[in-house]
Amino acid sequence: MHTPPHYDPRLVEAALAMNDNALAVAEPLLRSLLKDDPFDVRAIRLFAELAARVGRSADAERLLRRAVELSPGFVAARANLAQLLHRANRSDEALAELAQIAPDEADDDSGLTTLQAAAHGKLGQFEAALALYAEVLARKPAAPRVWLSQGHLLKTVGRQAEGIAAYRRALDLAPGLGEAWWSLANLKTVRFSAQDVAAMAAALARSDLTAEDRWHLHFALGKAKEDRGEAAAAFEHYAAGNALRRKHLPWQAARLTAEVDGAIAAATPGLIARGQAAGDAAPDPIFVLGMPRAGSTLVEQILASHSQVEGTSELPDIAQIARAIPEYPLGLAALPDEALRTLGAQYLAQTRVQRQTERPLFIDKMPNNWLHVPLILAILPKATIIDARRHPLACGFSNFRQHYARGQGFSYDLADMGAYYRDYVRLMAHVDRVAPGRVHRVIHEALLDDTEAQVRALLAHCGLPFEPGCLAFHTNPRAVRTASSEQVRRPINRDGADAWLPFEPWLGPLKAALGDVLTAYPVAPASV
Repeated sequence: MHTPPHYDPRLVEAALAMNDNALAVAEPLLRSLLKDDPFDVRAIRLFAELAARVGRSADAERLLRRAVELSPGFVAARANLAQLLHRANRSDEALAELAQIAPDEADDDSGLTTLQAAAHGKLGQFEAALALYAEVLARKPAAPRVWLSQGHLLKTVGRQAEGIAAYRRALDLAPGLGEAWWSLANLKTVRFSAQDVAAMAAALARSDLTAEDRWHLHFALGKAKEDRGEAAAAFEHYAAGNALRRKHLPWQAARLTAEVDGAIAAATPGLIARGQAAGDAAPDPIFVLGMPRAGSTLVEQILASHSQVEGTSELPDIAQIARAIPEYPLGLAALPDEALRTLGAQYLAQTRVQRQTERPLFIDKMPNNWLHVPLILAILPKATIIDARRHPLACGFSNFRQHYARGQGFSYDLADMGAYYRDYVRLMAHVDRVAPGRVHRVIHEALLDDTEAQVRALLAHCGLPFEPGCLAFHTNPRAVRTASSEQVRRPINRDGADAWLPFEPWLGPLKAALGDVLTAYPVAPASV
């Protein structure tokens, strides 16, 4: 182990540059320092941070592992490694790293405990996570972002009143914390008072507000105005929030169209046949996919109320596997049969950590996986695939007024939204042609109109017998992480079905981008 006896001036200068996000200044300083002393663990850690900021996660992990190998007691480097692993959805590995940090080694272990809580929450170990958040708040009750995190978790497990109280406590401490305001709005059940609206407007007027706080406040004020029937004011706030978010998360519609073209070219009857013979034959996964805000959480909740099905969460594993395939999606066609089997087994092994029961089937509800249906058919030929679909205007507007924590880049512009929906429909239509009957489509409006018939058809496609509990899905106490968490804890209703109608005058760009997909939708909105 080598520990530098002092701070090299280049390290100090690089740290200051990193603080100013001047990465081009910091990088040559760190390279020079490490050339002179390749064992300087402080420089290695800082270089790892730089790599992570520019998206080189594998390099960042390698550097941090080198730092803790050289200096096992280097708490900051091990904590950075744990955070990197957690963000990469390897929370079990993150917990293992955190377990190697002794309580007396950290100057202030509140941040480590908070990260530990977040990792337990990601793994579905909610009671452990809540206990850790409570422990931090007992020591530091004036920590608004910890109250915010606790509120998210309380909402997830269905303790809504306590979640609201946690969000309100965060706002007492930080009235301009936009995410807390949006979190209240995102429950869909909270109605803001006139005092709340005034407080949000005052926060929005502050000159020191971050862009993130600003867009959260716009989305929350949009919800407040919508609840009051002030459609024009609500749309103005939604549009402002979306415009701000789009600046920080740019979207290239043409790139998605090219990806869909590639997926269609790769998804041949030959690939489907090879998958049937060579892919992993486990029937465990039920993929629920489609557009966000199309009813996928409702479908998930219905299925998770069956005695043979476990609900997990939105799992990133299929997308991660796709990113590792050379020249994806066209590269699918070049994969040998053995690779198809290996990738299917890899998916099952990676998702095993999310399964908390012995139920034979589990749900992977990730709407964006529609783009990867050809991959799923090739590597998991016995998996069940459910496409949750909703009228494009209702679905499009619902996305436009929704702020996503992890970002859905297409959702911040109405024209991009329409193009995204068109590409989604185009790929799914191709899948129906090359693999007829493999995807079961749940039309959201039909599910609202004749719930039992649609639930019976859904279960039959999954090879499951009907169970009355699937109709009483709202009584299921399971944790729900998504924006629809409170909606699926109520019986079937139409409360949000026609929310887009007052905003129709502003939906022209969405309609134009949808084109004939709009008129071809199988069910008209209820009020049209």
